[in-house]
Amino acid sequence: MSDADRRQAVRTVLLTGFEPFDEQPVNASWAAVQAVASAWEGPDRLLTRQLPVSFRGARQALRTAVAEHAPDVVLCVGEAGGRFAVGIERVALNLIDARIPDNEGSAPVDVPVVAGAPTAFFSSLPVKACILAVRGTGVPVEVSHSAGTYVCNATFYALMHLLDGRPGVRGGFVHVPRTPEQVADGPSMATADAARALVALMRAAGADEVRLSGGVED
Repeated sequence: MSDADRRQAVRTVLLTGFEPFDEQPVNASWAAVQAVASAWEGPDRLLTRQLPVSFRGARQALRTAVAEHAPDVVLCVGEAGGRFAVGIERVALNLIDARIPDNEGSAPVDVPVVAGAPTAFFSSLPVKACILAVRGTGVPVEVSHSAGTYVCNATFYALMHLLDGRPGVRGGFVHVPRTPEQVADGPSMATADAARALVALMRAAGADEVRLSGGVED
């Protein structure tokens, strides 16, 4: 089966979210993933995994899940405080610069995610096509050019490094805003809206890319 045929007949999607961190009672990413799973009707096979907020543990859990299930699409989801829109990440950096420790107490500063590996990887999702698909749901969405330098970016980079040797598999990372229950005053998004965006994004994962401006001035 060619890569094009494989993308048109996606059968297995691995969707991951994270456990709570930074003294939050929930993680918006896992809440959205659970909402997707509870309403999923296919036709694709959907697998979900909760990843630990751990620089080491998230990478190991993701590698194990990919090896075990050989998915056609891998979509990792993280929580982003301060954002009002779903952010489809475009670039994963080979850099860890932790502002706070992860859930295992590790707080690396200015170290690579993978020593000796490339500086960055682009998402292999059709980012702009995914933007259009999510826009069609009415949920706010944007192209993001930075996934930060914490566990989300490290997991994104580890995923793309892993998939670099699997050209038939598409993968990427998306951030969802915190839920209204987490935010007393500031940007947030209802879990149902975040879940609706994730479903649209997954449906578009096998599409051809489109030409659409998603740039920023600063």
